[in-house]
Amino acid sequence: MDKIMVITGAGRGIGAATALLAAARGFAVCVNYRRNRDAAEAVVDQIERSGGRALAVAADIASETEVLQLFATVDRELGPLTALVNNAGILERQMRVEEMDAARLTRIFAANVTGSFLCAREAVRRMSRKHGFSGGGIVNVSSVAATLGAPGEYVDYAASKGAIETLTIGLAKEVAEEGIRVNAVRPGFIYTEIHADGGEPDRVERVKEFVPLKRGGQPEEVAQAILWLLSEEASYVTGTILSVAGGR
Repeated sequence: MDKIMVITGAGRGIGAATALLAAARGFAVCVNYRRNRDAAEAVVDQIERSGGRALAVAADIASETEVLQLFATVDRELGPLTALVNNAGILERQMRVEEMDAARLTRIFAANVTGSFLCAREAVRRMSRKHGFSGGGIVNVSSVAATLGAPGEYVDYAASKGAIETLTIGLAKEVAEEGIRVNAVRPGFIYTEIHADGGEPDRVERVKEFVPLKRGGQPEEVAQAILWLLSEEASYVTGTILSVAGGR
């Protein structure tokens, strides 16, 4: 059976690194993106030039309609889904909780939590033995912020990632007998563009001394953990949050 993977937010950072590694390991990959079509198509092009199969699909995962369209496109263009990586997530400018308004909170939780729930729902509908399929794997991308709280920066983002870890544990137990394993990775301070979204592009350089390994991580290091969780080597692992944070 072909291995088909959807990766949300796969045009850059951890998502792009995961797409490239997944393709190298035999997956046909849907590279989901929200706005940056050029970045997503560059990932697809790199996969195809290496002999793999990939497809870039625009969808805002905070929109239920667009999530349905995303998975329908994968059904039609790639085939039966076997793996989902819930990677897409946003954060906004660093600020204290007392400065946050409801509109910001709605944006953060819609993208980071609701979107992951919707994508997980569609994946279960396509993988569960209960529905006549052969099982599969889901990996959710959390953050060390879920355990640290990100005070003075983005407690809202941290809280959304705490929700992702709860989703991982609950869904894993819910679908374990249906042939679906659900796990999460908890990246630490990784060199990606998301820090610029928070207003501090060089944040990893500032905080890396707080990491026991004394360095920031690379997206590829997180991608390797994700692919391991989706592999047969992790066949007895579900409901687990794997920290990829240099000991933080």
